[in-house]
Amino acid sequence: MKTAAILFTGGKDSCLALLKAKQNGFEIKYLLTIIPSSHDSWMWHKPSLKLLKAQEKSLKIPLIIQKSKTKKEKEVKDLEKLLKKIKQDVKYIITGGIASRYQSTRITKATKKFNLKILNPLWNLKSERIWEECLKNNFEIILTKISCEGINKKLLGKKIDNKLFKELIESSKKHQFNLEFEGGEAETTVLDMPLFKEKINIQGKTKSEGEHRHFLIINKIELERKKGERKK
Repeated sequence: MKTAAILFTGGKDSCLALLKAKQNGFEIKYLLTIIPSSHDSWMWHKPSLKLLKAQEKSLKIPLIIQKSKTKKEKEVKDLEKLLKKIKQDVKYIITGGIASRYQSTRITKATKKFNLKILNPLWNLKSERIWEECLKNNFEIILTKISCEGINKKLLGKKIDNKLFKELIESSKKHQFNLEFEGGEAETTVLDMPLFKEKINIQGKTKSEGEHRHFLIINKIELERKKGERKK
């Protein structure tokens, strides 16, 4: 059995990596999340803990969290603390990494320390293809953070469908931001996908810090049982 844990933010990349791993026969035993003290982490996104808990419940996969101070190489030590907790239970660590050599080399170093194999299902995939695969698989994706010029703050909390995705493509060409958002241009979360047993509904408000930096503050979360899923 190919047992694995996944570095999980709840965003489009980690959710797509999770889906691909499951489709390739991996047993996902844990969702692993680093929560940095600041949105300006070198290594990690800062997901909403409330949303992560809802995703954990919907996926029926245990979530393990490690808090981290936003200090450059200290963040890798915090990853090692997290991996140490599950090293006996899994053989693989899965990531949603796409192109960041900075992040990849440090994660690889940490996994090797515990004799864990690393799998990057999205590595070197073009950002448009990643979005297209998510949309094809009926992912419901929203933006939870915007931190660059060219993305309207009105998109926070809105489902990114094919029409809005095309608008993002045109805006990325004009304003030169990366559509995969690996450089921190924006952050996403997934409210529904094929592996979710329940759909996540949210209510929130926008908090702005300057002209191009905006956050979605979650006020309310509800889980909605999906059609065909039995209540347990």
